[in-house]
Amino acid sequence: MTKAAVIGSPIAHSLSPVLHTAAYTALDLGDWAYCAIECDQTALPGLLASCGCGWAGLSLTMPLKRAVLPLLDRAEPLVAEVGGANTVVFEGGARYGYNTDAPGMVAALAEAGVTAPSRATILGAGATACAALAALRATGLTSATVLVRDRTRAVDLLAAAGRLGVAVDLGPFDSGVGDGDLLVSTVPAGAADYYAERAGLIRFGPSAVLDAVYDPWPTPLARAAARSGAVVVSGFDLVLHQAALQVELMTGITPAPLQRMRVAGQAELARRAILSTP
Repeated sequence: MTKAAVIGSPIAHSLSPVLHTAAYTALDLGDWAYCAIECDQTALPGLLASCGCGWAGLSLTMPLKRAVLPLLDRAEPLVAEVGGANTVVFEGGARYGYNTDAPGMVAALAEAGVTAPSRATILGAGATACAALAALRATGLTSATVLVRDRTRAVDLLAAAGRLGVAVDLGPFDSGVGDGDLLVSTVPAGAADYYAERAGLIRFGPSAVLDAVYDPWPTPLARAAARSGAVVVSGFDLVLHQAALQVELMTGITPAPLQRMRVAGQAELARRAILSTP
């Protein structure tokens, strides 16, 4: 049996087991299994040490994307630039780190027809925001506006921007979004409701919106963006594409069965929506 897992804390909400398992089924990898493991920063070294020859890899969520860096044997350049790895592949007794968040975001945007934004605004300054800077660089942008509630928590993002060569204009969270911008919201569910509630009162004219939240969906931000005529990219699109890249890295098989993964993920979200209905 070849094993893989998604790890983080909390982890029960993760769609990764559904997406990866669907990929294994489509690829006839009957001897592969993927699960979710609750793991915080303290437990991370021990968990990595316990992954023996039967392990293919791990997907990492917060708060482990940065904590894993000193525990890797090697990492792709993007990991160092972004300052985080969301994928560990075990090969030949070594731990290889990758970041599929940034290329997954590029792929999700491209699928929606967003390939060359003229300007961009990011909400938040965490690990996903750092990956968003790398994704924007891949689309050709050399600068971005980043809106945050607490400037003191943007230290890691500004360091990543320097490594990526992307100029950042840091502003307060309630500044508003420029007309025609690509808006990338990397904040948790509910945190971006400010922009939905005030869509008619402040400048709200993004040409496209990517909201990293995927459950519940649509978010108030996504609904407001759709009403304004913007292209809307969901957090599910992001998770789907970054998971597909992880499948390729862990199995060595390309391309990943994206459509089979999409159908399985959408069915799971629909199931959760029914269960959460009063």
